[in-house]
Amino acid sequence: MDQTDYFKRRVLRERPYIELAWCEQAVLAPEAIEVQPDGSIRHWLYVDALGKHLRVVTLADGKTLHNAFPDRTYQRERS
Repeated sequence: MDQTDYFKRRVLRERPYIELAWCEQAVLAPEAIEVQPDGSIRHWLYVDALGKHLRVVTLADGKTLHNAFPDRTYQRERS
């Protein structure tokens, strides 16, 4: 999976507890997705090891990783 320079140089370095495999899994099999106004895409996945949801942001192509962080505010919609 492609990565922006920001993702490689800032995200992975500043958040070493985030595993690349989690980010890839969030993109490939997300619990939820949302397109942002700028076209980038948010993907959420619950990660047991973090005890919370991981938000992974890709570029508009839906494949290039740009940002990732534990999302303390994510609330899964219940039907």
